[in-house]
Amino acid sequence: MLAAPALHAITPRFATRDRERVSTAVDDIEPGFQRLLDAVVRLDVWETTFDEGAKRTQHGVGSGVIMTREGHILTNAHVVNPYAERIMVTLNNLERVDAELVGWDHWTDLAVVKIDPDSLEKRGLSFDYAQFGDSAELVPGQTVYAVGTPNGLSRTVTRGIISNTDRYFEGSTVGRGYETGYFNTWLQTDAAINPGNSGGPLVLPDGRVIGINTRGYLGAENLGFAVPSDIARAVMDDLIHDSSIVRSYIGLRPGPMQDLENFYELESNRGMLVQSVDPGSPVAEAGLRPGDIVLEIDGQAMDGRFPEQLPAIQNFIASRAPGQTVNLKVKRGFQTIEMPVVTEPLESRIGEETALEGWGLGVQKISRSIAREENLDSTDGFVVVGVQPAFPAYEAGIRRGDVITKVNRQTLDSLKELEAIYQSYEADPQKTLIEVNRNHQVRFMVLKP
Repeated sequence: MLAAPALHAITPRFATRDRERVSTAVDDIEPGFQRLLDAVVRLDVWETTFDEGAKRTQHGVGSGVIMTREGHILTNAHVVNPYAERIMVTLNNLERVDAELVGWDHWTDLAVVKIDPDSLEKRGLSFDYAQFGDSAELVPGQTVYAVGTPNGLSRTVTRGIISNTDRYFEGSTVGRGYETGYFNTWLQTDAAINPGNSGGPLVLPDGRVIGINTRGYLGAENLGFAVPSDIARAVMDDLIHDSSIVRSYIGLRPGPMQDLENFYELESNRGMLVQSVDPGSPVAEAGLRPGDIVLEIDGQAMDGRFPEQLPAIQNFIASRAPGQTVNLKVKRGFQTIEMPVVTEPLESRIGEETALEGWGLGVQKISRSIAREENLDSTDGFVVVGVQPAFPAYEAGIRRGDVITKVNRQTLDSLKELEAIYQSYEADPQKTLIEVNRNHQVRFMVLKP
């Protein structure tokens, strides 16, 4: 009989203490951070994939953050790409709405999608949007938060610090093999970033976005990396305005000069090493060689001593307009050479892809890089990237790696033209003559119904 009153007396004190803790926690959260949480979304993406000449639909989950009052969402290019069949956005209030791709840039692994405004209006839904911070002002040790959907767990927040503001990775690939990482360095953080966090924001305590989470480091704990906001903001603006980003290419692959200055008899912090030259590229045609040292580009001195400096130099070249003449000042041995180079549009090595399922044939449009590697006269035609056994293409002798140059003696310069021939075949199956380049030899093969 004495225990009950004691229990009743203790309970209010616990409740008061809990309320005090909650009140203190709420006071620690800045208003801008709460707005940021309301702007972070989950992205469910269904995209077309191609498997050895057959089409498949693949579902993936990623993160994004709404960055404009019009509903533009910034995310990763490896989360959303042009093969997306459907994009569904889960808002912070758990409501789901459709979205469409505005544009993507695999070179920086960034993409922009936009919420369907009609869907919002019909259902009376609203959203908040976040604001950018200045990634150039960051210093190691600052507190940051990674927000997103790790492993499908929506609205997850992890806390850490900025570990490094200028982390360098040599260019790599994302998704279907698209090039990435040539034009920027990354922010490194120990805030936990897991699969599904991709595309979510890295933010300051006041909610300002200072990075877009892109990758974790496999086999290590708490090593995550984000595209700096200064890069993300520029890419987002260009994608919203033009749906794509035009860059220039000259075919120069730079290398760091560190520890080579004495060998080349150069002062420190002067020059950029030419590590390799793409065959058939503008600089190859101009006469640039591996081992040359680029001292200046358009009169601006180059400093490529450290690997971390190379992305900025590559971005400096890429920012030129295609077709523009770029003047290189090059040191070769004891000579200094002036070398004018005309830029080309930067293109991926990976061309547009499709599957002609009735033929059991997967093809990819020939890119300029592939044409040069295969010593082809033009970019007309298609690389075979998959063949289904027992289907007409396989029975005709077509194999992965072949280059289709003509169909029914007709040169084709787009996938639409090839798909039109295929659709005619489906409507009225007839023998189809395929001209193939294999190991620089021309072969003729016949697809039979």
